[in-house]
Parts: sequence; C-alpha cells; structure tokens
Amino acid sequence: MNRQVRRVAAVLLAAFMVLFAAPLYWQVVAADRVAGNPRNTRLLIEEYAIQRGQMVLADGTPVAVSVRSAQRDPLKFRREYPDGNGRRYGMITGFDSLVYGRSLAEAQFNSFLLGKAPEQFAQNLTDLVTARPSPGGTLVLTLDPKAQEAAERMLGERKGAVAALDPRTGAVLAMTTFPRYDPNELTSHDPKKVRQNWERLNADPNEPLLNRAAGQLYPPGSTFKVITAAAALEDGKNVNSAIVNTPTYTPPQTSRPIRNFGGGICTAESTITLSEAFRVSCNTTFARIGVDLGAKKLVEEAEKFGLNQETHFDLPGAARSTIPTELDPPATAQSAIGQRDVKVSPLEMAQVAAIVANGGERYAPFVVSKVVDGDDATKVVKQFEPRALGQVIPSNVAAQLRGMMGLVVSNGTGTRAQIDGVQVFGKTGTAQQGLNRPPHSWFIGFASQGDKSIAVAVVVEGGGDLGSEATGGAVAAPIAREVISAHLGVGT
Repeated sequence: MNRQVRRVAAVLLAAFMVLFAAPLYWQVVAADRVAGNPRNTRLLIEEYAIQRGQMVLADGTPVAVSVRSAQRDPLKFRREYPDGNGRRYGMITGFDSLVYGRSLAEAQFNSFLLGKAPEQFAQNLTDLVTARPSPGGTLVLTLDPKAQEAAERMLGERKGAVAALDPRTGAVLAMTTFPRYDPNELTSHDPKKVRQNWERLNADPNEPLLNRAAGQLYPPGSTFKVITAAAALEDGKNVNSAIVNTPTYTPPQTSRPIRNFGGGICTAESTITLSEAFRVSCNTTFARIGVDLGAKKLVEEAEKFGLNQETHFDLPGAARSTIPTELDPPATAQSAIGQRDVKVSPLEMAQVAAIVANGGERYAPFVVSKVVDGDDATKVVKQFEPRALGQVIPSNVAAQLRGMMGLVVSNGTGTRAQIDGVQVFGKTGTAQQGLNRPPHSWFIGFASQGDKSIAVAVVVEGGGDLGSEATGGAVAAPIAREVISAHLGVGT
C-alpha cells in the first residue's frame, strides 16, 4: 500500500514539475524567441495595429504606405506600394509580408517604420500620455525620380541593372534592375495568395526577386581598366608613358595569347601611351601592365577601391565584389582586363566611377537620407549623414584618370555617352562569359552640372538585343547618358 502511495505521489510530483517547467520555459527561457517569431499571432496583431511609416521621395511622393484593411480583417493595416511605384522602387523598398517577413529597406529600417527606434522614445511617451495613436516614422529616400525613371525606361526589358550615386556623398540616386517584381504581390493578408505569388516568383528562372544592381556579381570587363590604370599611375607611370604595342600578348607561364577586341592591333605604332591604350581599350597593353605590376599590387589596388571588402551599403543583400588574392601571371593578365575570376556588382562599379569623380575619396552608398515624424514631416527623428571611407587614390591620380575617362567619351569607345553642353567621363566594358555565350555590356561614368553630380554604372547581360555583336559603347553607354541627363536636367 505504501509503495502504491509513493508511486502516485511521484507521478503527481513529476506532473507538477512539468506544469511548473512549461510556463517557465515559454515565459522565460524561450520568451525572446517566441516573441520574435513572425508566425506569432499576437505579435502580428500587435505590429499590424500600428500604421507603419511611409517611405517617400525627397519631393514627398510616397513609394510605400500603410492603408486600413477591410473591416473584418483582424490586422488593421496593410502595406501598399502605390501608383506603379512598387515595380519602380521595389529593389529599394523591399516588401513587408505577412508570410515571408520583410526585405531591404522594410527590414533594415523596421524599428523606425514601427515607431520603436530609441530616437522615437520621447514621441512615443508623449503619445502614450495623450492617448494619441502613434504612427511609425517616415523614411525619406535619396532617389531622384527622374534618374530612376530614365534608368528603368532605357534598360527596358533587357536583363541587367543600373546603379547611380552622388559621388560627393554616396547617396543612391537611381537603382533599377530587370526583370523586376511588384512587392504588392506579397503584401496581401491572404496567406494562400501570397504563397502562390512567392512560389511563382522564386520558380522564375529570370530571378525577378534578385536585386542585380547590388546583389549580383559580373565580370567587369574593360571597366576594370580604371583600377589597373590607377595602379599603374601610382606605380610611377603617367598618361604619356610608352608601352609596347602588339596585336597579341602571351603572359609568362602560358602559351595562350590575349587578343584585342576584333583581333587587331590598337594603333599602327610599335608603342602606345597609357592614355591612348585606355581611350581605345587596348587589352594587350593592359594585360601587359597587369603582369608588370604583379599580382600583389593589382590586388591591393582593387581592394582599395572596395573589392574583397565590406560593401558599406545601408541595405541588406549586397554582394561583395571579389578578386582572387593569389594570381599567377596568366591570371594576373586576365584580371587586369576584368576577366578570369574578377567579379563585381554594378553598385561597386558605380563607386569606382564615383571615387574618380570625387578626387579619389570614397563614400559609403546609402538610400535613406532621414527619418521624419509620421505626423509632422518638419520634425526630423534621425538624419543620416554621408559616411566618408577614406582617400582611395591620390587626387593627382584621380585627375589623370578623369582626363583619360574624358577622352573615352569625347573620342574613344564611349562616344554614345556624350551630352551636349556637358562633359561626360566614362569607361566602356565588354565582358566575356565564355565560349558560345554573348558578352555582358558595361559602361561606368560620371558628370557634373551646376550643383549636381552623378556617377553611374550600367550592365546589360548578354548584350541585350545585340547578343554577341554587343559592346559596352553601343549598348550600355546610351543608357548611362540618359540617366546622367535626367539627373542633371539637361538635353542630349
């Protein structure tokens, strides 16, 4: 009898311990994990009861808003990207999804948009005392709608990307890709519909959810010659330095020659200046320069410009541009002309152009200029200041590069980037992908007019409509021209 009583007591004690442990576990040990789980219904109801802050352009045009849901919807607000702005600005705003959470600016600045950032504490306290509803803060974006529209229109339905920056600050002026998606497809409060759209978008082999401007890497082709030229100038060469000029160049340790575009010689002379080789984009010259510099100096120069480094972009998902740190002579020669294993994003190459435009100084790219109060746009909650990342190259080297990039557009491979009344500086690129695959078309460049300045990078995958006949000068330069023109407010 006593044994049975002890067994019952033990069972009851064990049951009591389980009952005691379960609340302890869920309320203490796992509290943060449960509270942060996006599937937590209480959390969803709490967050969707807040009128999430807007995202607006500098002129106040909204590109993301929260609207009241249908009356029977337990979630009070729903995210919308109005008037076609979803597709146009989706690679900046990202999405706010009931099922899949948030991306890009919606994710990075979530606390501000919900009104829960430390900078908003005082306002929240005031609203609590006055029993006034407290909407989230409004993000003011750096984007120029004219440049953004031009980038989207000129890229058209050609797979690729455009990124444009203010070289003096790092502010993103335009960022678009194709294919693109509409974030409105992911913000419905109908989970079934959202899942169907998500599965369709992810199944699409063209990857419409991918931000090609910041998150995709490409071989840069001859646009990389800006970096190779910078290394040569820092190593003691100048724009008039004479370099051996041959129709082919065979690096040490290989029998495979490097050829120029079209297979010919760059000029009729036996030597060619650095400036002239840059103007006509001479592969054999720059491959030779790369080998003469050596892998160490070439890689160090690329890393100064940002390759193999943190992107410093204020949105998630930016890919790190890369160059191998161990290169034999054949790989060094190929890397010096932007081929082999060198991979860059359009955002990275826009920064390369911006560094030259800005006298050698580099700034971190950013897309949110400030957060203002959701009820009073004159009240600044937080101002995001430009962030200088240091002097990449000496100002005299930047000036020499600037001169060479000017010749590319005035009388070289980039003449289709010319704008009447404005001096445009640039570099074309035609990046090989391998046998039987058309090359990517590139252009990077910059220009200024009055108090405005812009640096831009364009890539069109596979040469767009021209395919294997494409060049950066024919395909990408006209796109850059229109983006630059739109921002500066001048005709072409």
